[in-house]
Amino acid sequence: MKKPKAIFNWSGGKDSSLCLHALKENNEYDITALLTSVNESYQRVSMHGVRVELLERQAQSIGLPLKKLMLPEMPSMTVYDELLHQTWKEMKDQGIEYSIFGDIFLEDLREYREKQLEKVQIKGVFPLWNKPTSYLIDRFIDLGFKAVLVCVNEKYLDKSFAGRNLDKDFLKDLPKNVDPCGENGEYHSFVYDGPIFQKPIPFTIGEVVYRNYQAPKESDKQDDTCFSRSPTNHDTGFWFCDLLEN
Repeated sequence: MKKPKAIFNWSGGKDSSLCLHALKENNEYDITALLTSVNESYQRVSMHGVRVELLERQAQSIGLPLKKLMLPEMPSMTVYDELLHQTWKEMKDQGIEYSIFGDIFLEDLREYREKQLEKVQIKGVFPLWNKPTSYLIDRFIDLGFKAVLVCVNEKYLDKSFAGRNLDKDFLKDLPKNVDPCGENGEYHSFVYDGPIFQKPIPFTIGEVVYRNYQAPKESDKQDDTCFSRSPTNHDTGFWFCDLLEN
């Protein structure tokens, strides 16, 4: 039986990696490509801050084509929606029936995605939905995935967490108010090894820098492919750990 064509929304982080692993095990969809939002000005993955070169290394090691949704530095919600709609319309024209996400429990984000997809008659799929994050992070580590934290929200974690490996020791040091998967935007990660990769992604830890982002106006709020999933209306600072390609 012919499998339906799907696009996989890839951030380069742990949730995406664990979700893609589950899909490969189930073998239900024909995943044609990875889709990632990229800041065109800086050539980095939106919010995560990972360089495009490392993103491309991931896709090569996974063995799937990479499609980049190129975004201006600070797109308005209208511009973002238009670019996203154009991208998904092109995919629909290419026979894509499903768009797959690694989201876990943010209802408003899922609702946003599904409304946008409905416009082009593509169905959203959320394989990790509502699964306990403590279970998911343990499974991620137990499967042999390896990841490094590339962005941390200063409201939850201090500078020392930027650049740390995502392992059992990391989980022990997490404050109690931090979701173990960072599902509220507490942190973002870059996965460099694991069962979905043909070979590890080589990199070197670079500089840790601080960036502060002003809270968006209600009319300009965007989904987390552009900005952090931080449940706050106040200005927020982030520590970014730069990763350099080897």
